[in-house]
Order: sequence, then C-alpha cells, then structure tokens
Amino acid sequence: MKGLREQFADTMLRLGQQDDSLVVMVGDISHGILQPFAKACPGRFFNIGILEPSMVSVAAGFSKQGLTPVTHTIAPFLIERSFEQLKLDFGYQHLAGNFISVGGAFDYAQLGCSHHCYTDVSLMSHLPGSQVFCPGSAEEFDVLFSAEYRASAINYFRLTENPHGVEFDRKDIQPGKIICARTGSEATIVALGPQLKNALAAAEALAKENIDAEVLYVHSVKPFDSDAIVNSVAKTGRVVVVEELSAQDGVYNAVLRAWNGRGKMQSKQLAIDHFIHGYGSYDDLCERSGLSASNIEQAVKSLVHHEVD
Repeated sequence: MKGLREQFADTMLRLGQQDDSLVVMVGDISHGILQPFAKACPGRFFNIGILEPSMVSVAAGFSKQGLTPVTHTIAPFLIERSFEQLKLDFGYQHLAGNFISVGGAFDYAQLGCSHHCYTDVSLMSHLPGSQVFCPGSAEEFDVLFSAEYRASAINYFRLTENPHGVEFDRKDIQPGKIICARTGSEATIVALGPQLKNALAAAEALAKENIDAEVLYVHSVKPFDSDAIVNSVAKTGRVVVVEELSAQDGVYNAVLRAWNGRGKMQSKQLAIDHFIHGYGSYDDLCERSGLSASNIEQAVKSLVHHEVD
C-alpha cells in the first residue's frame, strides 16, 4: 500500500504539470521523492532548509503574488515553531496556502519528544479561514488535496506514517464529511485518521460480546461534519472519541459542540492528555496514551454498562 508521503510527491507532480501556479517548498526533508516535480516544474521547487518560520514567510510572499504555495516539513517545526508566522503572515493578511506535515503525534517517536506533536491540529484550527485535514490513507490525501488546494483558505494536511489500511470508495471521500465505516446501534466510536484501525478492531471485539458499535471515521477536522455526529449519537446515546491529538482541544470538543443542547449523552475521550517524556515506538507511545483497540473496547463497555468515571 502506498504511503502518504509517497502519494504527496505523486500528487504534487500531477498537479504541478497541470497548474503553473503551484510552488513547493520543503524544510530539508522529502527532497529526494520530490525530484520528479523539481525536474518537471523548473523554478517551482525550493529546499529552504531548517528555517521553518522563514519558509512560512516566503510562502506568504508567493501567495501575495498570486501563486499557490505548498510548504512541507515535520509537524512540530512547521506548526508549533512557526505559529507566529502562520498567524500573522497568513491569518492576519488573509492569504491562502497549503501546509503539509509529517511526524504528527508519535510518528517520529524514535527521535524523542522534541519531534512529538499533539497541538498542531488545534493551533491550525484557530486560524481564521483555515481548513484542517488528517487523511489516514494515500488516496484520502490525493482526493482532499486535489479538491481544496486552490481554495481561498489556509489548508493544513497532517500526513501519518501509519495509515489505517482501510479502502473507501473514492466518491465517499469528501472534504468536511465523516465516513460511516461500520454501522451500529449501541455506541458510537469516532476515530480520527490512523486510529480507525484500532476503532474497527475494537468494534469487532465488542460484537463478540453482543455490543453493537458504530464507527465514524473523521479525516476533516475543520470543517467538521456535525450532522453525522448528531445522527449517530441520536441513535446510540453513547460516544467514544479516539484521536492522536491533545486531550485539551480536538475532535472530542467538536463532538461536544455538535451535540450541545440536544439532551443526554454518555461520552469518553481517548487522547494524549499529557506531555510524553519517554522513548519507544509509535505503538508503545500510543499504548501509553490509551490509544489502542483494547482501551477503546473498555471505554465503550464502561458506557454501555453505565460505569462512567
């Protein structure tokens, strides 16, 4: 199965050959896989180096001139380190651009906590005129980017190194729309990006215990599909949200806002609720944060059996 970063390079090549306004900048990563784009689109590929805030400002200059900038590097440096430039050079100036990260959450776990990133989605969501996407497969990225890269928006695409492995019909992948990956009647599991794999595994385990869980898959955080949440929770009355984001702000908050004022709902969140200092693999750190199929299963059971903390 094609990885998301490989698909990113392929998508840039395809669109770059069709659209002379597309300009790609990288922060000293992915330059190898982007060489086909650089050769096919001379003068429109730039390796800015490890100067991420400056790269964002250069992208703003390109946008101001009517070009369509794509800026790509590791999430903590593209978003957290460069947020002042994102806020002022793009948000304050009402400019459009595309920001594509790798290394969100624990994808670069082997490099230590300096390369963890849990707040990027929240930060980008706070910018006026922003759209935020967390595709969990190569095809999702290709569809979402192709549909939105020319929008008058600040587009953020968080690419995972751990795709969920589920194939959807291409026509079902739509910006701002949740996909129902499994129907159910007793509880709703809302999974963001790569956590879909764990959510479906948990739903299968729950089915063996006669608990019928619905699984909703989120790839678009902003705009958010509130209607899909309301329709599902109105049926189940219970929701568990699993996301590789900070527990302080993310999909769980969006779910609560969607349901606000609509009656009783039991809910639980599985997310990253503290700064992780230790080392380990992606799976190790997800497990430490409660992001696993078994923890999702237990969270649903606690709601079904009314064992709410």
